[in-house]
Amino acid sequence: MAQVSLREVTKIYPPDIKAVDGVSLGVENKEFVVLVGPSGCGKSTTLRMIAGLEEISSGSIFIGDKLVNDVPAKDRDIAMVFQNYALYPHMSVFENMAFGLKLRRYPKSEIIRRVNEAAEILGLRRELLARYPRELSGGERQRVAVGRAIVRKPMVFLFDEPLSNLDAKLRVQMRTEIHKLHLRLQTTMVYVTHDQVEAMTLGSRIAVMKDGQILQFNDPIQIYDKPKNRFVAGFIGTPPMNFMNGRLIKKDGRFYFDEGKFQVKIVEEMYKSLSSYLSKEVTFGIRAEDIYDKLFASEAPPENIVRATCEVVEPMGSEVYLYLRTDKHTFIARVGAHDRPEINQDMDLVFDMSKVHFFDKDTELTIV
Repeated sequence: MAQVSLREVTKIYPPDIKAVDGVSLGVENKEFVVLVGPSGCGKSTTLRMIAGLEEISSGSIFIGDKLVNDVPAKDRDIAMVFQNYALYPHMSVFENMAFGLKLRRYPKSEIIRRVNEAAEILGLRRELLARYPRELSGGERQRVAVGRAIVRKPMVFLFDEPLSNLDAKLRVQMRTEIHKLHLRLQTTMVYVTHDQVEAMTLGSRIAVMKDGQILQFNDPIQIYDKPKNRFVAGFIGTPPMNFMNGRLIKKDGRFYFDEGKFQVKIVEEMYKSLSSYLSKEVTFGIRAEDIYDKLFASEAPPENIVRATCEVVEPMGSEVYLYLRTDKHTFIARVGAHDRPEINQDMDLVFDMSKVHFFDKDTELTIV
């Protein structure tokens, strides 16, 4: 079995820089887990500690049932794919893919069989096996790097931002290839990225990291729909969630969020959770797709309508991003391609109040 378990793992660099702070994480057998977060959050350091390329300062790491804290990287039965491919320039594609097997003294016939099998899985044409890395495209080099990992048939695959050096179109293509590879190989994979789109599309579960800690670990939809705090809510999702500060008020037995220039009525299902915050300042969050344009404004109740000024219009093909401003806040709405208002034009928008989020202004933890 190829479970990976981290228990209170910490990494401290001299003089006293805590790169990873008490991370506990359980990766199940055959699971695809993504560590995602901004640069410097500790995700790559965590991956390198699993690989054995970094010593841990405290805590325990298990691969399967084996404690590997003091096990060298070469004996952990893992394979790692790096951001920069790490191919040997003086070796052919075949030699690069076969290198690890040769070190382990596999029979030549087995090496050839495994390399050809990996090349077929990755769609690498046979004629490419005789070429050198400098003669390959970026996508082909990444396939070779992945192929070098596949031939070893390890217990665990580790990916450290493998798509960062590719252009946008190729990233989408390779993302799909990695997903299909996981389905085909049925092997445990741990994948590090700063790209939340990669995290959402690849991971069966996602660990969102910040400042060396895991803030939330769950499946992508749960994290998107029910973020535990403001950071997770703002980091996961494209475009990011809109945030506004204001007060919770009560009038005529109903709860409202009061931004100063507009008020929107809160749905009754949220009253119980928000009751202790009445008359206090909170952070209101709403995603761009939960803000509707003029087609809905005529039918919406007045207490859900917000008037704002459109400052920028970004056509995206099948949809349009509107960058809007009230007197106090700016926010983004994602609407259908039919609506392209004039710049600096005031317009009515509808907030879907059944989909909003509220956060404690001081702790930034989710209230609703």
